[in-house]
Amino acid sequence: MTWKMPAEWVKHERTWLSFPASEYATPAEESYAAWSAVANAASEYEPVIVLVDPKQEAIAKKYLSSEITQMVCELDDSWLRDNGATFVVNTESGKLGAIDWRFNGWGALEFDDYQKDDLVAAFMAEHAKAEVIRSELTNEGGGIHVNGSGLLLVTETVQLGVERNPDWTRAEVEQELKDRLGVNEVAWIRRGLTRDYEQYGTKGHIDIVACFADEKTILMHDQQDQNHPDYSVSHEVAARLSELKDINLIKVPAPQIRKDSHGFVDYSYINHYILNGAVLLCAFDDPNDQVAKGILEDAYPWREIRLIDARPIFARGGGIHCITQQQPAI
Repeated sequence: MTWKMPAEWVKHERTWLSFPASEYATPAEESYAAWSAVANAASEYEPVIVLVDPKQEAIAKKYLSSEITQMVCELDDSWLRDNGATFVVNTESGKLGAIDWRFNGWGALEFDDYQKDDLVAAFMAEHAKAEVIRSELTNEGGGIHVNGSGLLLVTETVQLGVERNPDWTRAEVEQELKDRLGVNEVAWIRRGLTRDYEQYGTKGHIDIVACFADEKTILMHDQQDQNHPDYSVSHEVAARLSELKDINLIKVPAPQIRKDSHGFVDYSYINHYILNGAVLLCAFDDPNDQVAKGILEDAYPWREIRLIDARPIFARGGGIHCITQQQPAI
């Protein structure tokens, strides 16, 4: 087991994000403000690098804190956890590695142009002075969650989906994940949240469904409204996670808001990001924002819980965790 992905709560060297690309969802100003709010908050706790498409250099300077390092990089999109590098550490030498997964635009979605994004991981590796570890598995960082002690959470509709890896068997996918991430157990969740299978969805990323808060604690999205399609998903996920040995399962209630102008939402507090001294928690101007904040204060007792309005990010297909990526300190 040469390479290992540290848990997100392990000390970071820095956080990486990308600034919304020029052709991204409109209104552009709303995207700029939402992404920058996350980057600026993160920069209060640790160094931050934001990748900026050449067309966006001037506008990015207006939104980003002067504490942030801006790095020019051609981009198609703005979800760095997915198209960027997944950082790992060599268990023998302590050297930093960067997994460069195959990226095909979340299963080659019709509206996506992803050729530039597929080069971002190697770009990050070069600037982080990390060894590039190329994987032939089509995968994204939002589709995996590790506890740092050998356990990995994934969903069947992502890594096993025909849109990504049609020629891979489950055994082959598991072995590749074990080899690259340094895990010895892969826990499969059958599917993700309902909205995530619509036009702008990832087809079931785990990081909106369940995550580790520590080695033995999993936080999971709990939709309590029987009229919401994710009510049954939550019950199925809970049943599966309850099968895991020595795991404390904590249910985090979904926001009370159920719909937006497009239908049932997938708003989730699970899609938060752990920093060296804080947690950036998605907020939705919802009564359950404070409920979730209280749960996370108990789950992360040594970190400040910062609420950030994530509705503009979710409207474009993801949340705070989806646009951030940690680089572990070595």
